[in-house]
Amino acid sequence: MNSVDLKFFQAVVRANSIGGAAGALNTVQSNVTARIKSLEEEIGVLLFHRSRRGVTLTATGIQLVPYADRVGELLDEAKRVVTDRGTPSGVLRIGSMETTAAQRLPPILIRYAADYPDVDVQVEAGPTEQLVGEVVARKLDGAFVSGPIAHPELESIPIIEEELVVISSPRIRDLADLKAMAGSPALKVLAFRSGCSYRRRMDAFLATWGVTNVRWMELGTMDGIVGCVAAGVGVAMLPRAAVQDAADSGQVIVHQLSDNLRLAATVFVTRSNEYLSAALLSFMTVASEAHSRPAQAQPVPIRQLQNA
Repeated sequence: MNSVDLKFFQAVVRANSIGGAAGALNTVQSNVTARIKSLEEEIGVLLFHRSRRGVTLTATGIQLVPYADRVGELLDEAKRVVTDRGTPSGVLRIGSMETTAAQRLPPILIRYAADYPDVDVQVEAGPTEQLVGEVVARKLDGAFVSGPIAHPELESIPIIEEELVVISSPRIRDLADLKAMAGSPALKVLAFRSGCSYRRRMDAFLATWGVTNVRWMELGTMDGIVGCVAAGVGVAMLPRAAVQDAADSGQVIVHQLSDNLRLAATVFVTRSNEYLSAALLSFMTVASEAHSRPAQAQPVPIRQLQNA
């Protein structure tokens, strides 16, 4: 069993067909078929059931998938280690919550682009749950998410602590007015899609008032949420920094939360016990320094590996 055979095996699994795998690997179908047959002969058992509609994994094939993935990941990491010369370059895939992407990420990207022009940063915005899954799956090199994150395959560094607030239209003057409306079917709560950490906190906040039948309205952008709140469509929970301009201009009213709900840490997560490229290490340094809290907070020490 060698890495090339496992690569062909992975391609067939992902494409769910010999032809699709051949296209992905830029080779001919007969070559894929021969590789899979060779692997099956070496193991002594079939890995795929063949039919006119394609291929499906056998029980043994299903067992082999995570090992093939692990071998592929180790080879990719080994390639990064031997080709990384300590100078940040190449592609860096970063994830970020929508609010962080809008408010906190721009100064980081500006400084990083100036200091490391040879790195192409790709940014994907999404809810915390999705981003954590993509870092674990190696689709992202790291991500800004709402902490704390307790995951055996991840480690994190703190970036900033956000103050969360509830915002409403000016017609809702204070939390007493909001509480009076909380049980009404007329009250809608605006939020990002499922998996957003602020949405879970809003759930917890309303639960303290005994409200469990929340009417959620999902929007894809922070500006959309703030605009709909200002128009009286509903209420939302967001970082104060993200809504301060709208509050200052009188579009929305900011309602402060109790201490046990109002603070939310934003952390940057990466996979644990793995090699960090020079590009990723330098990005983490810039990110931790860009939003270091004054006085007590110094730039967070970052794990230094082989290329430190």
